[in-house]
Amino acid sequence: MRILAIEGALARCSAAVLADGAVLAAALADAPRGQPALLPPMAARVLAEAGLSAAALDAVAVGVGPGGFTGLRAAIALAEGIARGAGRPLHGVTTGEALLAGLPPGMRAGRTVWAAIDNRRGRVVLEVFAPGQDVPGPPLVAALEALPPPAGPVLALGDAAEAVAAALVARGDPAEARPGLPEAAALARLVASRLRAGIALRGAAPLYAEPPAVTAPRPVPA
Repeated sequence: MRILAIEGALARCSAAVLADGAVLAAALADAPRGQPALLPPMAARVLAEAGLSAAALDAVAVGVGPGGFTGLRAAIALAEGIARGAGRPLHGVTTGEALLAGLPPGMRAGRTVWAAIDNRRGRVVLEVFAPGQDVPGPPLVAALEALPPPAGPVLALGDAAEAVAAALVARGDPAEARPGLPEAAALARLVASRLRAGIALRGAAPLYAEPPAVTAPRPVPA
């Protein structure tokens, strides 16, 4: 099974090609901005390094958020263009699912996992995974001082993991942080495993926990 994965939801762009369980090529760049310029050549490069054309793929996968508006739209638009041009299916993976898929085996140890993303507006976006589950509930938005009560010990992932774990520990809830950003290689492995298992995958619609922050245009003087 040959999969091209593209990820740009947060402050890291990445692309990877997976074939028969092995990553043939991968590239990433830490970049808070610039996903529209970085992702297309990155995707072209990993395909070339893997020696594959888009038509040789079995599927395309893309991170659908939660995350930044610009990065999500750039990654999804690129993935849609490649998938449609090659006549291949496109599958979406949430930011939390990609973070969870990147964990070393056994690290969860039966704990609840919170994928915690900084929304840059004084709050965090949470995807909550119950122990043993790899599909989250709907995203939750909360201030650090108003986090929901966890169901047991928490392993916090994502770019807000340390802040969330510290807030939980401060109020007496056991928590550990493993900060990080999602990467395309983990996303590709997750999609491949779900396709092999016949598990339904989500589409590529962007997953926004809140409306994108926009500034209303100023009226033009007459």
